[in-house]
Amino acid sequence: MHIKYALGDSMNVNLGIPYGAILNKIIAKGYAGNQTEAIRQALREYERIIDEEEALLVNKAVEIEMEKIEKGEVKTYSYNEVKKKGLL
Repeated sequence: MHIKYALGDSMNVNLGIPYGAILNKIIAKGYAGNQTEAIRQALREYERIIDEEEALLVNKAVEIEMEKIEKGEVKTYSYNEVKKKGLL
């Protein structure tokens, strides 16, 4: 499969028989008009999944740090303390 993308660049992608069959099935069911459209949709969905996973990881890290603060395991400073020390 030959794929053309932004600014006239292009790439060749060898998906193999199983993935070609999946593309054909998606097109036959009317979820996409052609292979390019199906691949674009798949890439957008993959990007959405990655963004969600990254947000979950950040939220989990914040949760862990907040637990440490609540337990007194981490020293915290007020805005005024930080400003007074010249760290801003």
